[in-house]
Amino acid sequence: MIAANNVTYRVGKKALFEDVNIKFTEGNCYGLIGANGAGKSTFLKILSGQLETTNGDISITPGQRLSVLEQDHFKYDAYPVMDTVILGNERLYEIMKEKDAIYAKEDFSDEDGIRASELEAEFAELDGWEAESNAATLLNGLGIDTSMHYEMMSDLKGSDKVKVLLAKALFGNPDILLLDEPTNHLDMDAIAWLEEFLINFENTVIVVSHDRYFLNKVCTCTADIDYGKIQLYAGNYDFWYESSQLLIRQMKEANKKKEEKIKELQEFISRFSANASKSKQATSRKRALEKIELDEIKPSSRKYPYIDFRPDREIGNEVLTVEGISKTIDGVKILDNISFILGHDDKVAFVGGNELAKTTLFKILMGEMEPDAGTFKWGVTTSQAYFPKDSTKEFDNDYTITDWLMGYSPVKDVTYVRGFLGRMLFPGEDGVKKVKILSGGEKVRCLLSKMMISGANVLILDEPTNHLDMESITALNNGLIKFPGVILFASHDHQFVQTTANRIMEIMPDGSLIDKITTYDEYLESDEMARKRFVYTAAIEEDEN
Repeated sequence: MIAANNVTYRVGKKALFEDVNIKFTEGNCYGLIGANGAGKSTFLKILSGQLETTNGDISITPGQRLSVLEQDHFKYDAYPVMDTVILGNERLYEIMKEKDAIYAKEDFSDEDGIRASELEAEFAELDGWEAESNAATLLNGLGIDTSMHYEMMSDLKGSDKVKVLLAKALFGNPDILLLDEPTNHLDMDAIAWLEEFLINFENTVIVVSHDRYFLNKVCTCTADIDYGKIQLYAGNYDFWYESSQLLIRQMKEANKKKEEKIKELQEFISRFSANASKSKQATSRKRALEKIELDEIKPSSRKYPYIDFRPDREIGNEVLTVEGISKTIDGVKILDNISFILGHDDKVAFVGGNELAKTTLFKILMGEMEPDAGTFKWGVTTSQAYFPKDSTKEFDNDYTITDWLMGYSPVKDVTYVRGFLGRMLFPGEDGVKKVKILSGGEKVRCLLSKMMISGANVLILDEPTNHLDMESITALNNGLIKFPGVILFASHDHQFVQTTANRIMEIMPDGSLIDKITTYDEYLESDEMARKRFVYTAAIEEDEN
């Protein structure tokens, strides 16, 4: 169990949290939610002891071990992958190293023997004999191949480092597990594995995530941060949303009835206060009126941008024809003879773990990269707007937000441009901010503004939900659902893909393409069945041999 007791945390004069009291108990997975800037990551740091409270304290059941998903991807570059995972239980790692040092001595003394015996006993208590096996299970589950388990962390690519750090956090069955955006950079197989791990995890989990499907799948409770307070709800994200909206509606309805009662009492008092025969009744109603208090309904600190893609031109039947596109990068063929035809109703999600292949295909279709072989042709009625995965070059300049967007606007009018920025949560004074100092989420909203102002009827989006808060993801999701044109996109957000796409394309590790007109959930079910059939067939063949 871990609890916050009257916790206040101030940044300068501003109180990010004020007198927070909340208890997280064993056997539950808590989704910690709130708008960007509400303090989700800060609160996790307070719980883990990385930040000190201004007032109040954090209490943990004595003897319980707390584990945190670390965010510094370079911290363990000097360690092998296996050692990094086992470092998830620091005491176990210390014992292993001390044991190795003792046994490596040439002049092994009696004192060394006694110390080694003590260490061996503690080593066994911490399940040390299974440490490497358990670490390997976690790494394999997250998609880190056995051949990489003893490589140096410095030799791994960024996405694999993230998986190793996640395995480190999960290692050794911690009593309390704090996870800040654990699904970032994970492929769909790794996310599915993590979901099952957390569902079966019997201790305490507190997780921050912008993945609504993930929160719905793993969370038993939801802790909502709003206006420096944390309100606890039983149930997952969808249950929280329904419950919070219902509570607001009930309070508004109760206030409406109270207001009607107040009006009725005031009218009676006004009519009969001067009437001697009714004076007692009027006095009684005055007392009743004084007792009526309206419920205070604070507006949420959450802000939803207004995302609405409106094509300037209706799209025709001929949209895109791709024939035999192939591409090799650094000696690896990542696109192999890719062919497909898009229709005017297609909303295509590119899924799977081949991240570079998806980005490369999008760049080829946007003319930013040449294929080694094959061709593509856009229909004459199409116009494209592109959301790149890496937008560094877009913002490497000294433009203000307004001037930056003006450069892409067909209407060179400041009021017109600021209208788009206002809908994307950039009020008037924000228009003079320099684009190069914007946060990740602000840059994404700028890029979406650029796409909206373009009036394109084909949208290509490469991981657009990265860096967005839940409210912006919901707004983008709804905007794409309503969009009447064609969409090609890549995303790891399950709910985003399921509710937007009507066609699924997966680029396989060998560069080939699977193309199905289906929903994402139906695709995953059919894919799972295919995998089960493959495993079953392989097992039969092995038995026969």
